[in-house]
This record gives sequence, structure tokens and C-alpha cells, in this order.
Amino acid sequence: MRLTGIWRLRLPLAIAAAAALTACSGSAAPDGSYASPSPPTYYLALGDSLSQGVQPDAAGASVETRYGYPDQVYAALRRDHPTLQLLKLGCPGETTSTMINGGICHYSGGSQLKAAVAFLHAHRGRVLLVTIDIGANDPEHCGGGQPSLSQLASCTVKGIPAAVTHLTTIMASLTAAAGPGVRIVGMNYYLPALAEWRDGLPGHLVAWAAERLAATYNAMLGRVYTKSGARVADVFGAFQTGDFTNQGGTVPRNVALLCQWTWACAAPPRGPNQHANQAGYQVIARTFLQASGLG
Repeated sequence: MRLTGIWRLRLPLAIAAAAALTACSGSAAPDGSYASPSPPTYYLALGDSLSQGVQPDAAGASVETRYGYPDQVYAALRRDHPTLQLLKLGCPGETTSTMINGGICHYSGGSQLKAAVAFLHAHRGRVLLVTIDIGANDPEHCGGGQPSLSQLASCTVKGIPAAVTHLTTIMASLTAAAGPGVRIVGMNYYLPALAEWRDGLPGHLVAWAAERLAATYNAMLGRVYTKSGARVADVFGAFQTGDFTNQGGTVPRNVALLCQWTWACAAPPRGPNQHANQAGYQVIARTFLQASGLG
């Protein structure tokens, strides 16, 4: 999911902030001395704009918020892990290629992947969870937000195979840096192109074709995650993306849920916008928690 936001927690700043919080977290003993604080644990969130909680503001500009799925996952995990700290390294507009090589957001080391690997090496044994959503912007570069059938076909040949190859490289680097025992959960995607259904028969054809392509793509992403030892947050399934049944409404169930949980069907100026709304991010967060086994 693309579009540049307005703020980002940088790796050096996050590490400094974590150290400061740790230094202030000791508890007073009866004699007035302070016990050694418990070392912090970390939740590292990686990916594209969804991992930064991007939503449209009142003027329609896509901005980063504190209501994304990592924020909601973090709030749920803090109940059982009070020393947990959240580091969000996601980059709006990130593709699998730019995650490896950089080029959109600024990171120490040059790319999001290099920053994540450095963090994981520096905090071995203290990372509770890593989540990642990456790959949505790769096919979008083939077809944009409102794809035609020919553009969808080109994604099958160009965008998807390259994204799967890049994701394999990303996961190999992350799992090696994290070491054994770290839970890594990768996400598959809902489908903003379902909103095209509302444009009559031509839109129906695009929605049907896009769903078949998305199902194939998400299955390929899932195989990469599983083969690397990561778990899969099935957001495609949580949004019931493949359910074209009509239950008495004006649109199929999958389109209705997309319109309910994203800004894809919203009227201007906020829409149409492909990002999840707060309710949609809650669905995604719940899916991550279930997949992680921590929620």
C-alpha cells in the first residue's frame, strides 16, 4: 500500500527511546534502593503503509496514524508483556524490491531490511514478535489502484514472480538475523480492486479476475512465509475476499466487507482510498494475534 506519510519512528531514535524508558523502569525496594529493571522485549513491525496505519485525512491525503494493526497488536500484547516496546519500521509505498535495496524511506544502513536485520542482531533473545506485510505495492505497480483486465494480466507475468523471489530473500535474511524461537508472522492481503464491482458488468469482470489473481498471489506469499518458518496472518480470508455470494444486499459479501473495513468505497475527499479504516485495522490485528498464538 503506497503514499508517503508525515512521520516515522527511526531506528536510532527508537533504540535511544527504548534505553531511556528502560533506565526509568526500576522499582523501589523497601530500603529505598532501586531493583534492577526488567530488560525490555520488543515487537518489530515491518512492511508497507499498512504497518504504519495509513488512512486518509479530512482532505483526502494519506497520512500515518497510531491506529494501524501494529498499534492494536501491541496494545493487546502489553497486557501480558508489560516491558514490551513497539518499533515500527514500515515505509508507505514500499515494495519487496525497495525493502531490500532502499529508495523510498530513509534508514540507517540504506534499507528497511538492513535496518531490521541490524535491530534483530542487536537484540537477540529479546524480540517477542516480528510482523511483516510486504508485496501489495508490487502488483499495484503493474495495474494501479483501478486496474484493467490487461493490466491484471501483466501483473501475472511481471510483478508477482519478482515479488515472490524478493520476499524469499527478505524472509531468509530476517529469520537468520532473528535466530531460533522468534515468532515471525507474515500477512497476506485484502483486495481493494473489489470496489470496482460497483461499476456494473465491466466492474464485475475486473473484480472476478482480480480476486482470482489475488488468491493465487496470496497463496504464493503464504508458501514463502511457511517455508521460511513464519506463520501466516490470513487477512485475505478474514476479509472473506473470495465470497461473491449476495445475501440480499446490493453487492456481494466480499465487496460489502471491503467497503465496511476500508476507505475504498468512501466518497471524496477521503475516498476512494485503498487503506483500511480503524475497524479494518482491528480485523487485521486480530488476525495477526490469532496467527501468532500470543493473543
